[in-house]
Amino acid sequence: MSNGDDPADASEEAEAADDGGDADESTETAAPTLPDDATEESLNEYLDEIADRLEAAETEADLDDVEALLDDAAAGIEEADLPEPDEDDEDADDPRGDLEDRVAELRDGVADARGPYGEDVADAVEAASGTVADTEWTEAGHDDVAAAVTSFVDEAADAIDDAAPDAIDEAEEDPEALLAEPADDEATDGAEPIPVDQLTAALDAVAAAVVEAGFDADDDADVIAALLAATDDLEAALDDAEEWDDLETHEQLRAQGYYDVLGHYKDFPVEWAALKEHEARGNVDMILLALDSLQSEFMERHCLEAFERMGKRGKTEASVEEILGRAEKRDRPAIRILGKMAAEEATDTLVEYVDEDSNPQLQKAVFKALGEIGAAEAVQPLANQLDPDGDTDELVRPHAARALGLIGDTRAVDPLADALEAHPSDDVRAAAGWALRQIGTREALEAVAEYADERSFVVSTEGEKARDALDDGAEPAPTA
Repeated sequence: MSNGDDPADASEEAEAADDGGDADESTETAAPTLPDDATEESLNEYLDEIADRLEAAETEADLDDVEALLDDAAAGIEEADLPEPDEDDEDADDPRGDLEDRVAELRDGVADARGPYGEDVADAVEAASGTVADTEWTEAGHDDVAAAVTSFVDEAADAIDDAAPDAIDEAEEDPEALLAEPADDEATDGAEPIPVDQLTAALDAVAAAVVEAGFDADDDADVIAALLAATDDLEAALDDAEEWDDLETHEQLRAQGYYDVLGHYKDFPVEWAALKEHEARGNVDMILLALDSLQSEFMERHCLEAFERMGKRGKTEASVEEILGRAEKRDRPAIRILGKMAAEEATDTLVEYVDEDSNPQLQKAVFKALGEIGAAEAVQPLANQLDPDGDTDELVRPHAARALGLIGDTRAVDPLADALEAHPSDDVRAAAGWALRQIGTREALEAVAEYADERSFVVSTEGEKARDALDDGAEPAPTA
């Protein structure tokens, strides 16, 4: 073997051996030489010799020799005068291509034969650390992971100490010490599970110590193999540890306490019975858990209805985020819930749907929700829906007027008064009268009271109520 020397030098040594050197020695050490007459046959014979040399390689230096010989072979193939394939014949022989394919296969063989290296160990440990950090473990799974990591760290630290005693000391962290430290520097009774961040920190420290040790693929082959075996055991233990995704839905719910609210008597199904109890207790997180976990239309409907009944009691950052996500898909039940929650966070999204003239049912839900939220930003868009010449469905306009009344913003007085005076629909006029009474300023009430004797019963009823409110001493309208 050339042990990394130039193949040409190896060839010269072979020639010298042929000229009288020791025959046995030349058989063991002489490298194959590129044929002077480079033909398909001679080049294949040359590659056969390189393949034999690859099979016999035992060290990285041996593989370096093979790599150099393959470089020599690639150059010889490129320079050789070989027949070119007939471009019009798909099945024509391609000697040069076949030889180049053999070189590529032998290069792959060299790559496969190299190592393993210390870097391979570090990469495997870092991958295991990522698995520990990124996986959602059950309580039992976490315990198994902690035990597996602890065992691995002990075994790896011993192996590193035996081969490179200073590696752990010179690395930034001692992996065993990291596992021994209580979380947040607080004393524990030994029964508390080791937090994930400590487990990953210990694994990262092992990887850093391996890199610091600088293990040689030849000289330290045994310790590298031992560390890789330990890493394989760790990966197998992580594969076996219980994840949340491994559990059936009811097991996940049970583990998270969803059924804990149930007594001895249970309605059917038990998930619904538990949901009703969580609603009564205001357990928003549990309702969200059921909504996320129970993939049935029945439970989805009942979870959403629970939120709608709870109204503001069901409003949390997490519940608004969940329901708003559904509302952004024009889901009407979700829009109704946002209104009941008085979720100001939904205003921008809902205002975008005010002009959805092609979807009257969506508009009705949106208008009411904006009114219940008290969304001042929606006053003008809603007022625009009162225009009798607009594209809004006639049955939707009363809902726009009522939403303005729920918002209670005095900017709506003029457009509502205009609708009350001139809109051709009595339903719209009555809704405008109702809305003005909800706003409740003297100006608003006076605008409605004028129609107490209106021929339309629904309009005159609003006028009479406004007149009574004025008689009872309504506050004067603010002056400009």
